[in-house]
Amino acid sequence: MAALTVAAIVAQLVRSVSSAIDAGRDVATIVSNFFSFFTILSNTAAAVVLLWTALWFWTRGREADAEPRGLATALAAVTTYMVITGIVYNLLLRGVALEPGAVVGWSNEVLHLVGPLFLLADLFVGPRRRALPWRSLWWIVAFPLVWVAYTMVRGPLITNPGTGDPFWYPYPFLNPNNDGGWTSVILYVIGIAIAILAVASFVLWWGRRTAERAVVDPVPQTADTL
Repeated sequence: MAALTVAAIVAQLVRSVSSAIDAGRDVATIVSNFFSFFTILSNTAAAVVLLWTALWFWTRGREADAEPRGLATALAAVTTYMVITGIVYNLLLRGVALEPGAVVGWSNEVLHLVGPLFLLADLFVGPRRRALPWRSLWWIVAFPLVWVAYTMVRGPLITNPGTGDPFWYPYPFLNPNNDGGWTSVILYVIGIAIAILAVASFVLWWGRRTAERAVVDPVPQTADTL
């Protein structure tokens, strides 16, 4: 899944850069905008953490009872981000019209659907879950808060390479220049913040529940494990 995610990110980046070159647009701005999308950042983080998880499992994890705290926190964070990415895209953005040929179809589905579903499945069936403290919630929500602040500060400082507008925002619901203005943006931010808190709380709760059940109902030993 980590490899597939990286392949999807690279495929879309290559398409975006090649389209910018063909149209005579500023490539540096296109690349910086590309890595300003929450989708790209969350998928990049997910790929790194999944690779970390795989390496840990094949080196030490098979003999461990639970994930290291740092890895468990990172998994909880990227699971939250990817689930939110899937929810927001499929509810708010799937029908938004884009430039013809701007999006790599299979890459788009991996980043917005396959990846989120994989992380969600991993939450439910992944073994060796660690019961994280509830204060881990603040570590999880810190990144989205920083990203929103970065997006809103950067937005009016960037010229849209496609339209020439003196602003650029990665998503239409964060653009205060659209109908609804700042009121609409604030309401969307509040709504998504509540969703992030809800998903992160569920991820932590499920991890704690799974870890507690593993302690109460340990896997019985068989002749093969003795």
